[in-house]
Amino acid sequence: MMFPLQQVMQRLLQPCGGATCISIMHQLPQQTHSDQSESRVNIVLVEAEEVEVEPARVPDSILCLCTTSLSVIHPSPAAQARAPHLYEKMAKDAEKGEWKDFIWNPRTREFLGRTASSWGLIILFYVVFYIFLAGLFALTMYVMLQTLDDHKPTWQDRLATPGMVIRPKADETFEIVYNIQNTESWDLYAQALDKFLSPYNNSIQAQKNDECTPDQYFVQEDSGDVKNNPKRSCQFNRTILEDCSGIGDRYYGYQDGKPCIIIKLNRVIGMRPGSNGEAPYVTCGARPYKVGKDEWREDSEKIGQLMYFPPNGTFNLMYYPYYGKKAQPLVAVKFLNITTNQDVNVECKINSNSIPEGSERDKFAGRVSFKLRINTNN
Repeated sequence: MMFPLQQVMQRLLQPCGGATCISIMHQLPQQTHSDQSESRVNIVLVEAEEVEVEPARVPDSILCLCTTSLSVIHPSPAAQARAPHLYEKMAKDAEKGEWKDFIWNPRTREFLGRTASSWGLIILFYVVFYIFLAGLFALTMYVMLQTLDDHKPTWQDRLATPGMVIRPKADETFEIVYNIQNTESWDLYAQALDKFLSPYNNSIQAQKNDECTPDQYFVQEDSGDVKNNPKRSCQFNRTILEDCSGIGDRYYGYQDGKPCIIIKLNRVIGMRPGSNGEAPYVTCGARPYKVGKDEWREDSEKIGQLMYFPPNGTFNLMYYPYYGKKAQPLVAVKFLNITTNQDVNVECKINSNSIPEGSERDKFAGRVSFKLRINTNN
């Protein structure tokens, strides 16, 4: 029985399981489906006007081979010229079906190229993998934290000479510059000192720290494996700084051109800065600065008279050895008649019979340098 080519092509374009039927094959023995399909399609599309099949075998003779690729069909130019609209529709339907099959393939029941079991296995793998990583990280952190002490560093490389810092904290150039006539220029320094000294208020010190015997170390040793923690600290009351405490003069002398500078040593746990009962003390003076190739100059005549609080600028031994983040002793320096309208280079350093003098390579070891300029002109 003869079937027109148009009828065969209509059957060719029928949907097949969500895809497009793009080839026709005849049930011939001893041939693979791919060979039958490709050869039969070439015959139908290139040579035949009609296709002859047996009537009794029509349902079995015309079969659909569903695919997401058009590479199996290579029609001749003559066949394309006879039915161009059929090939165009076939190409569009195949491209559309390709995307649909990638997102959801109803024949293989795959979503985005994977079956439900495949998705389940890969999700399970990554869940187990990340749980393992999280557990390994938590275990590592736990072991590390067991080596730490809440009250002092586990490892510490004590410096031979501790550093010194000043307050109010100057900028990176360590310059304190203001104009007496301009309140805003020096009020910021007064506010910074207020904030810094607030933990040293007498009421707070009485609550948190102990009264100690002056001029001797406040030693708090451990008893074998029994840790004497938390360590205590001696009271350093704000009133010890007298004229630089901010109580009698809330502007710390900045409005009168007699500014106060607060000095403290950096924290070094366990340090005992004096021996034979001699407490360390601070002295300030002119810092030499270079003005030529081999010429140095000092501003000794510009600094004027200095006043220290506590007297002599001492760090009392009762505040040592230092055991942690407790109240640190302070020393205040008040410049009584410094030269105005000029740069004055100042250097303050610690003096002790048990602390070696700092080297020239480290300008903060046991000393601190800064520039002070007080302007009186608008």
